[in-house]
Amino acid sequence: MANILIGTSGYSYTEWVGPVYPQGTTQKDYLGLYTGMFSTVELNFSYYRMPTAEQLAHLAEQSQGKILFSIKANETLTHKIEPTAWKQQADEFCKALQPLQQTGKLGAVLLQFPYSFHYEPDRRRYLDALLRYLAPLPLATEFRNGQWYNNRTFDALRERKVALVSLDLPELNGLPPIIDTVTSELAYIRLHGRNKETWWGSDAAARYDYLYSKQELTSWVQRIQAIARQVATILVYFNNHRRGQAVANAKSLLELLGKKPDHER
Repeated sequence: MANILIGTSGYSYTEWVGPVYPQGTTQKDYLGLYTGMFSTVELNFSYYRMPTAEQLAHLAEQSQGKILFSIKANETLTHKIEPTAWKQQADEFCKALQPLQQTGKLGAVLLQFPYSFHYEPDRRRYLDALLRYLAPLPLATEFRNGQWYNNRTFDALRERKVALVSLDLPELNGLPPIIDTVTSELAYIRLHGRNKETWWGSDAAARYDYLYSKQELTSWVQRIQAIARQVATILVYFNNHRRGQAVANAKSLLELLGKKPDHER
């Protein structure tokens, strides 16, 4: 059976002081408290600003080797792609990852493409070039556009040993279907919430403001157990971060899977 690691998308939210972290907690203490709850985290700041090796080395040091980091690729590689500049951006991004690679604490690199990234020849060629350029990093690709969900895509990802992200999001026209397709030894799961009414709006905070019920999480237990028979590692991240809801749901899923929180191991 696979090694199943569960955490949240991000950990450094000031609104978590109170619901998650004790009142009075300062930002420098967030990661230390987080590592007492979970064994992995997905870093999102790297999407908005290019990370540096110094930043990631500092995080690795702060976590005292207790946590596995996944990291979201910078927007210049997935959303704001410049044909003449993306390789330079990729080089800068890869250089920043070296401290995590050297300490064995890099779980995966998440390539999350927007809904506007359509299944078209030029986009397919770019994706092929990017995946080859970033190899042999542990890669996971998330498509927000359902057009990519076809056998040609699945076979291409298997050939390159790249994980296709399994998603939990609203059932809306154009979004990916509810499907778990294994394409590598790594499985990567992201739970975004199921807010149909706010999904297409410009308010990202409202989009991810969702608390999963026990029944909804129980259905994921069955999916995770099925995936676990096919892979070596499963990384699960909750992105419904408003008011610490991701933390509550991640803890509940750990309990439903019969896994103790890290601080009780």
